[in-house]
Amino acid sequence: MILFILAFRNLIRHFRRTLTLLLTVAMGTGALFLFKGFNTGIMNQYKDNTIHAKTGHGQLNTENYMNEVYERPWKHWITEPDKLKSELKTLPEVSHVFPRIDFYSVVTNGSLNVAAKGTGVDGTDEADFFWTINIVKGVTLRDQPDGIILGVGMARALKVNPGDSLTLVVQTVAGRANAVDVTVVGIFHTGMKEIDDSTFRIQRKVAAELIDTDRVESVSIGLKSDDLWPQFAAKIKTNYPQLDATPFEVLDKIYYQNAVDWLGQQFAVIQLIIVFIVTLGITNSFAFSVVERTAEIGNLRANGESAWEITGLLMWEGVLIGLVGSVMGVLSAYLINIIVIPNGILMPPAPGLTRQFHVKIELQWMSCLIACAFGLGATLVATFVACYKRVRIPVGDALRHRS
Repeated sequence: MILFILAFRNLIRHFRRTLTLLLTVAMGTGALFLFKGFNTGIMNQYKDNTIHAKTGHGQLNTENYMNEVYERPWKHWITEPDKLKSELKTLPEVSHVFPRIDFYSVVTNGSLNVAAKGTGVDGTDEADFFWTINIVKGVTLRDQPDGIILGVGMARALKVNPGDSLTLVVQTVAGRANAVDVTVVGIFHTGMKEIDDSTFRIQRKVAAELIDTDRVESVSIGLKSDDLWPQFAAKIKTNYPQLDATPFEVLDKIYYQNAVDWLGQQFAVIQLIIVFIVTLGITNSFAFSVVERTAEIGNLRANGESAWEITGLLMWEGVLIGLVGSVMGVLSAYLINIIVIPNGILMPPAPGLTRQFHVKIELQWMSCLIACAFGLGATLVATFVACYKRVRIPVGDALRHRS
């Protein structure tokens, strides 16, 4: 306790030097905290784009359907989808259930034909959950019985706008040709070129009649929380052994998982560089501070204090500076995030995307604790390195030192 009080008084007595050290620690801690928040924000942006524009938290298919190639795949689709939907919605982890029919079609405006992949969905159910689909013209698909929404690239190729009519020509499961007229209600822009250029959505009822089936290829799942998938998948395995549950990161490995893995490695390298530079800066500042106090150290040694006692005193000063500086850095990061960049940072299109997106700095408590631990740890290491040799120089040399 005595060393703690003496350390506190020393810091107050050398206010200018103390302020310099505090600012050094605060800037390092704040920079690391903000970078970690940026890292978290961009990862969550990728996750939200995948979950809320494409797959949901995952999907159900019949057993082994994703690993096999079938001559007549519709024979292996899920039967009684509406009954399954009602049963799944009773599970405590589930918030949304989306039976879907995927099919291929020729889309024509009367003069131009485009091959595309269609999805039959329950528009009203999906409208609010799939909010990152980003409707740029018109409205999203809800209860319009003959409505269609299509990607911006596909709409550009067909030269259509909301209100225009299109015809879908398909082959039924029995091999016959069938067609239906639909009305464009919206045009979406996900930013993923392969989706925007060749996909559309219509009502599941229309799709079922169009290809003549009462089954669905998959059932997408929306959960109440992102971390509930393991519990949900375990219940599916127990209660529905004829179904396979596949999480979104497996369904969209190319866009999501590969991007996250690549960014994670890149951010780890950048974070290591930041830690090294900040630690070097803190060590340099503390080294200068200890050198300036060589005569003071000599006086303490002359009064009978041992080298380890002086080291303990300086380490307590390091603890105080590390704690206060880390808190200052974290608070500064929060203020910068709230005042300077409340809407996030506008990023250029990422690999695989065609539109800009905002990344919000997501500051989390665990990141806060890690940043503070880094600030305190770096300060203690810097203090020990700076003072270890300095407190052991001969007393006479220390007393004669002039800063």
